[in-house]
Amino acid sequence: MILVDEPLWPGRGCLWSHLVSDVSYDELHVFAEMLGTPRRAFDRDHYDIPEFRFHSALWLGATLLPSRELAVRLRAAGLRRPKHLWGTRETAPGEPGRPVRAARAGRPVRPLPRPPG
Repeated sequence: MILVDEPLWPGRGCLWSHLVSDVSYDELHVFAEMLGTPRRAFDRDHYDIPEFRFHSALWLGATLLPSRELAVRLRAAGLRRPKHLWGTRETAPGEPGRPVRAARAGRPVRPLPRPPG
């Protein structure tokens, strides 16, 4: 299911919403493309969409939820990618080959934990 919060986050002269999927990144990317959102707006586990695309997202079928509920749904689906893991050599789940951001100069990057076994 595609989920969106209200455009409450200021930046670059407008307000922004978060667009997420609690099913898969593939579902999210397809929806964002239908919405006309560029891939560069993808940030770890969500898209940042400007307020002028918010009503279109609802019209296309996104469900409006509070921001905290978006995070709860992402975690429950196993799709949440915390900031402290971003910048490692690993890619986001469901994102083979997607380049990750480099760590800021002078700041150590903690590696992802290795699975047992």
